[in-house]
Amino acid sequence: MFNLQSSMCHVPCDRPVTALAPMQDVTTLPFMRLLGKYGAPDLLFTEYFRVHGHSRLEQHIMDSILHHGTGRPVFAQLIGESLPDLERTVEAIKTAGLPVAGIDLNMGCPAPKVYKKNVGGGLLRDPAKVDEILGCLRAAVQGNFTVKMRIGFEDDRNFDAILELIEKHDVDLLSLHARTVKEAYRSEVHYEYIKRAAERVPCPVLANGNITSVAKGQRVLDETGSAGLMIGRHCIRNPWIFRQLREHFAGEPIFEPTMSDVRQYVEDLFQATSHPDRQGRFHINHLKKFLNFVGLSVDTDGQFLHDMRRAKSKEGLDEICDRHLIDGGRATELFPAEPIKGLVARPNCETARGCSL
Repeated sequence: MFNLQSSMCHVPCDRPVTALAPMQDVTTLPFMRLLGKYGAPDLLFTEYFRVHGHSRLEQHIMDSILHHGTGRPVFAQLIGESLPDLERTVEAIKTAGLPVAGIDLNMGCPAPKVYKKNVGGGLLRDPAKVDEILGCLRAAVQGNFTVKMRIGFEDDRNFDAILELIEKHDVDLLSLHARTVKEAYRSEVHYEYIKRAAERVPCPVLANGNITSVAKGQRVLDETGSAGLMIGRHCIRNPWIFRQLREHFAGEPIFEPTMSDVRQYVEDLFQATSHPDRQGRFHINHLKKFLNFVGLSVDTDGQFLHDMRRAKSKEGLDEICDRHLIDGGRATELFPAEPIKGLVARPNCETARGCSL
């Protein structure tokens, strides 16, 4: 059985564990390093290795395992359904000598281009296939074997059956995003399913889904009885959240970033997203993927989001960031712990009056 604390000497046994949720094109080597600067979680999970008949270990994901420099354990995530190729990929990770804390199976990705291939969240429609895959990977993985999943595909009809399989195949850690695949990120999170899982399966369960702040995280822990928290999108918005949770669990004063701190974070994000193949406007547009989340806590009318999304150059973006985060005495204002109600990170939801739902 996977013991969270004994696997990580830096985690006191009397506090919940924190984990970085795997996010494609986000939980890259530069972002992991950035979290190391702002306060890394206890566990890191990579972007997923795509597993199919012609797949090979992607170099950029291997680099994130080898060079993140946070001192934290990192789990390699796989997405796929071909048993021979899953076995081959586990062996390739071992042969490459990648220092992973375990292998994680993606059973939750809600992207249509993924689930239509019957991988990721698409697997939740087929418990028999899940049974085969979990059995295959449990036999192939010599160390920790973990799973990240949602509560179902379009409903919860297979939820209890898949929990039985999690127990049957001795999965060492379950991360549960308490929405269905079809709900994506739009609905409320059904935390009662995390409570059910934590009471049902023998392995530790991490609660995932809309963990926005320290206060929200503690409420979810109290409500679900989970072993810890896995956070994705809201550590893009607030990279200090893992540090804040650690301080909260230790009973220490909690760091409160100012708008000036956020302005520096934007600059750090710009540097972290720099790439020789991504120059000028292409770089700025890539950076906006991150700023769409940061902007959820900048102003109530969504004007920062509106202006930022129209930036075409670094100079233009700098002017927008200075105007919204620094000028007029804003530099010393505290960055809100929670996202502002009514703002969303999806640009296609923006209206002429701002970024309302």
